[in-house]
Amino acid sequence: MKFPKQFTWGVATSAYQIEGAWQQDGKGPSIWDAFSQIPGKVHDNHTGNVACNHYNNIKNDVALIKAMGLKAYRFSISWSRVLPQGRGEVNEKGIQFYSDLIDELLKNDIEPWVTLYHWDLPLALHLEMDGWLNSDISDIFLDYAALCFERFGNRVKHWITFNEAWVVAILGYGQGVFAPGRISNSEPYLVGHHLLIAHAKAVNLYRTRFQKIQNGKIGITNNCDWREPLTNAPEDQEAAQRALEFFVSWFADPVYFGKYPDSMVERLGDRLPKFTNEESELLKGSSDFFGLNHYTTMFASEATEVQETSVYGNGGLSEDQNVNLSLDPSWKLTAMKWAVVPWGCGKLLEWISERYNNPEIIITENGCAYNDELVNGHVNDIDRIEYFEKYLEKCLESINKGVKLTGYFCWSLMDNFEWASGYNKRFGIHYVNFKTLERTPKASAKWLTEYIKNQTEQ
Repeated sequence: MKFPKQFTWGVATSAYQIEGAWQQDGKGPSIWDAFSQIPGKVHDNHTGNVACNHYNNIKNDVALIKAMGLKAYRFSISWSRVLPQGRGEVNEKGIQFYSDLIDELLKNDIEPWVTLYHWDLPLALHLEMDGWLNSDISDIFLDYAALCFERFGNRVKHWITFNEAWVVAILGYGQGVFAPGRISNSEPYLVGHHLLIAHAKAVNLYRTRFQKIQNGKIGITNNCDWREPLTNAPEDQEAAQRALEFFVSWFADPVYFGKYPDSMVERLGDRLPKFTNEESELLKGSSDFFGLNHYTTMFASEATEVQETSVYGNGGLSEDQNVNLSLDPSWKLTAMKWAVVPWGCGKLLEWISERYNNPEIIITENGCAYNDELVNGHVNDIDRIEYFEKYLEKCLESINKGVKLTGYFCWSLMDNFEWASGYNKRFGIHYVNFKTLERTPKASAKWLTEYIKNQTEQ
């Protein structure tokens, strides 16, 4: 069993996590620039002001990808770097940076996969119009998307509108642990609604004005952990299904069926906004592929009383789902305390394939954080190697069962600013010394290079 010859192998990053240069060359502030300045919001009061200084280091960073023989690189554009106020005047130096990055990738035979929004809303839009809470934001996002299609679309053939809308809505507007730090049990559903409409409008624009000329693809990336029923009892089976629907189907059902899952409609009542007929039609079929970020698995059971669980693990606003989540004590945990459960990846791929009529799926993120140490110039991250090996094995099994998985992007190219965890959690396959910013390939980078060579049909 080997991966098909045309399978896409890549590595991923996001703008705020690696670029730094937060005030360089006319960049405007984002909500993450502001949020990370508030004492106590991020581990050890770390910020992304410098991050990995990728902004001033693109040639060397592209060389890391090239050295691994990878043919695809997924990165995001910082909206406030190209439009400092989120709208209006264009910052040409910001445009030039991404243009140079794209050219450098193509020169090295690496395909750019561009994410338009990876959580860093221009601060001006948050202050002036409440950001994603305002329905007008979808048209402002549309203008930003149009700018990117116009300037970069002649060279970019793969677009992702949003990365993990669930995180934007739940962690940003529900539980307040990510920017902009709001806490509410109704705002996440409004934010999710506006993100979906913005996605649909951007895809419609791309398809009507750009796709035929530029010959590219466009989609959305959703995150989902697998939810395994704790027991065979019908109520636990239903709880697991409901947990998946409140997680990934919240954003995938509208994209494939033009409507929210019934479980959400029934349980949320007036807190769940309604699509107009026009919006529903615009959403239906608005993704050329199913982008999936997957990391871990938990057991789900019917909640007789809702337990207190970590905001990072509970899959949303738990009181709305009536689901309790738990782990098997025998499962190994990463530094994020996420369980390593490779079979959950296979089950999720098959569940998505069945629910959404066998779409093309691309794993746009998969990886793990460990407490890596640089010893004599080497990082021997054997736990990460084992993680990749086992998860990729399940990917291959799923392909052989008929799942249309066509690509895999490992998270992440290098250690970086891990949001509220700051620089305390290392997901990279390249070690970054955050004092000197020197990059060192970990054992996992070398292992992946060999694995891809050996496991892909020639």
